[in-house]
Amino acid sequence: MRLFKKKETKEYKHVHKITKIEEDSIAEALKIKPGDELLTINGQEMADVLDYHYLIHDENIELLIRKPNGKEKLFEFEKDYDDDLGIEFEDGLMDDYKSCHNKCIFCFIDQMPKGMRETLYFKDDDSRLSFLQGNYITLTNLSEAEIDRMIKYKLSPINISVQATNPELRCKMLNNRFAGNIMDIIGRFADAGIMMNTQVVLCKGYNDGAELDRTITDLSKYADNIIGLSVVPAGLTKFREGLAKLYEFDEKESMDVLIQIHNWQEKMLKTCGSRFVFASDEWYIKANHPIPPASYYEGYGQLENGVGMIRSLVDEVHEAIGNYSYEGREKLVSIATGVIAYPYIKELADFVSDHFPKVKVNVYKIINNFFGESITVAGLITGKDLIEQLTGIELGEKLLLTETMFRSGEETLLDDLTKTDVENALQTEIAIVKSEGDAFISSILE
Repeated sequence: MRLFKKKETKEYKHVHKITKIEEDSIAEALKIKPGDELLTINGQEMADVLDYHYLIHDENIELLIRKPNGKEKLFEFEKDYDDDLGIEFEDGLMDDYKSCHNKCIFCFIDQMPKGMRETLYFKDDDSRLSFLQGNYITLTNLSEAEIDRMIKYKLSPINISVQATNPELRCKMLNNRFAGNIMDIIGRFADAGIMMNTQVVLCKGYNDGAELDRTITDLSKYADNIIGLSVVPAGLTKFREGLAKLYEFDEKESMDVLIQIHNWQEKMLKTCGSRFVFASDEWYIKANHPIPPASYYEGYGQLENGVGMIRSLVDEVHEAIGNYSYEGREKLVSIATGVIAYPYIKELADFVSDHFPKVKVNVYKIINNFFGESITVAGLITGKDLIEQLTGIELGEKLLLTETMFRSGEETLLDDLTKTDVENALQTEIAIVKSEGDAFISSILE
């Protein structure tokens, strides 16, 4: 490893401030510090995090760093191809976030009340977040240069919110006259060997029925590159004044959607060995249909999109229960969850109590008064609804809440009330629990 001082200085279009250096990393060994600025890698500037990740995947690296005193230093070293440098930047994307310019008829952000924190009204449609964090993007906010760069860097997988492959219908649903070329871009990605996850947000009277058949047909042509297609119902709040008229799927209509998807799965199993298209858990619950077994989900490739989350949690709890014992005193704990998951969480809580009779678990169903009763998932429950519906109720030693209720990595709920705010209001300790079987059991027993 060699270190050279850089004598000549120049102006750089992209300068990236370093905020953290990981312990025992390459950057720490080089004595790079927080406050330093990264200027180039192998002589090239970086517009954003994608350029950074592409350039560090090499065995011979030259980093040009500018110190807080203005001096520039060039670090030249060798590393394994996949080794990270251990550098974190002031901005996670090393650039501004890109917003969405669509006006989708089902957009959840357009259905939120006024007066919430500003960040909740930001619509992202950033291809970098699709690759880095799993966000779904519409591909409508990409320039040709950005598409070419994604292909050059072979970003994979890309998560694509399709909605419909019918060009006219897709333009209508996204309120974007340029939205109709979705299959052209997917074809280009497939030709480049890029893998994709796809999604359809189903809106009654728009992209269901025959249009859903067309979408599945079109996407199935690229089954070798599309990991899977998930179909989820549009979430409709009570704040839809001035927006397109959309309606909930009832029990029969939900069953019709399931039958349609199951028929397609039979076809796809015969032709490509995979079910390819999956219904999210909401459809089974709306249709009052049993949740399929684990084998049905083929490794849970669409888990983050609500496909198989309940089955995964149920099976994990049943498999893990034998690893636990409880010799403590009698105690009571509580769980609060959304309407849609309530019967399954209640069943799992009773299952744990049956194994450990000294532990009683109360499970409470929270009605979403904030967004409207049609919103039934736990992840959209607010602190206000928790306080209003749990005040005066016996909660025991602590209240367990799923991590999906809170802002990622933080203790703040959607309405800006914090874990501490709710604890103080309910006079009960709150434990934030991961959506995993081990976490479910251990949080009850601890």
